[in-house]
Amino acid sequence: MSGEGDAPQAIRKLRPGKLVIASHNAGKVREIEALLGPYGVQPVSAKALDLPEPEETGTTFVANAELKALQAADLSGLPALADDSGLCVEALGGEPGIFSARWAGPDRDFRVAMELVERNIAATGPHPPRDAHFVCALALAWPDGHVEWFEGRVDGTLVWPPRGDKGFGYDPMFVPNGHEQTFGEMDPDAKHAISHRADAFRQLVAAVF
Repeated sequence: MSGEGDAPQAIRKLRPGKLVIASHNAGKVREIEALLGPYGVQPVSAKALDLPEPEETGTTFVANAELKALQAADLSGLPALADDSGLCVEALGGEPGIFSARWAGPDRDFRVAMELVERNIAATGPHPPRDAHFVCALALAWPDGHVEWFEGRVDGTLVWPPRGDKGFGYDPMFVPNGHEQTFGEMDPDAKHAISHRADAFRQLVAAVF
């Protein structure tokens, strides 16, 4: 999906070579590197290039992914891929949503974030629904300002207490539909096969490679 105007445009292909991963989240960078491994690109993280983290002022996952990717592409002179993702909880009206990382506080402590989610769910009343979904928006930007974006989703339910020490973020409290393990308990390959990020990456790979 092109980020340039409303007129239909051909998807721009990504050539082999260096690709900036516009994230300072080590867990997210590892997942993206694993997903991109087979496609001839050479991922390099924004942190490794000492690129700043922009303020996420967008009101949607796509908008935040685009601004991160555009800044990284502009500053590095290389194509850049950014991910904006989060947990949307039905009982909380879709929160934390685009503020998922902010709920973890300045230290990015997701144990704190998960406890906050659980407390807020409990405060909605007895037997609240525990349905939730993860969203991942990917934006691929070039130094000339061209952007392609893709959005993936996975539905599930929340458990408490959290289970597992794999994955990152809210993974230990999220059980995807049709499974018994949380994302925090799953081996990375199993998670990559079904996650919101994998869904978005399938779309990206089909379009740009």
